[in-house]
Amino acid sequence: MADEQGAGRGGSAARPAGGLDPHSGDVWVFAYGSLMWNPGFAFAERCEARLTGAHRTLCVYSFHHRGTPEQPGLVLGLDLGGSCRGIAYRVAAADWPQTHAYLTEREQISGVYREVTRRVSLLDGSGREAPAVAYLVNRAHPQYARGLTLQDQLHLVRRSHGKSGPNTDYVVATVKALEGLGIRDAALSFIVHHLAGGHGAPAELPAGDEEDTLP
Repeated sequence: MADEQGAGRGGSAARPAGGLDPHSGDVWVFAYGSLMWNPGFAFAERCEARLTGAHRTLCVYSFHHRGTPEQPGLVLGLDLGGSCRGIAYRVAAADWPQTHAYLTEREQISGVYREVTRRVSLLDGSGREAPAVAYLVNRAHPQYARGLTLQDQLHLVRRSHGKSGPNTDYVVATVKALEGLGIRDAALSFIVHHLAGGHGAPAELPAGDEEDTLP
């Protein structure tokens, strides 16, 4: 979900999807980063959702779209522990082979993400749960950014630029998408606050707004 899509690798044929809806044959995809504001595929339904067992964090070095190998940027991954609110997209069964090929090229070009299936809660008041395809960071991959402080993250985001533009644009767009859902991600909000010239901690959202939970 990291905007680390690669050009020049063709999509692979879709295998049976772990996020398959047993009733319709449709497939759910969980989005937590750039897929929220730039999905790039057709979907039949879009719904706020929560995934438990992983949290959103800037934990992937970007060598292509938001940085370079010499000056890497940072993009988002789902790392183990906690929970994450985002968007679940339901993709029609007929569209899944093309969508899966697109997502494979976008999310798995370097192997820094693992395609997994996780159960998500759909936050539309229906009480529904669904298995969803999600992309978790591969902690064994050299692009996994382990143990960075917020100041480290801010430094990398502020200075980096890749094929898709400034790293700052990626982080700001993600925070705007989260704010549109009423979600405050404390770490991302801190970074955007300082990118805009702020000092100290950013202002809190009003009571009732929810922030992702960490381990």
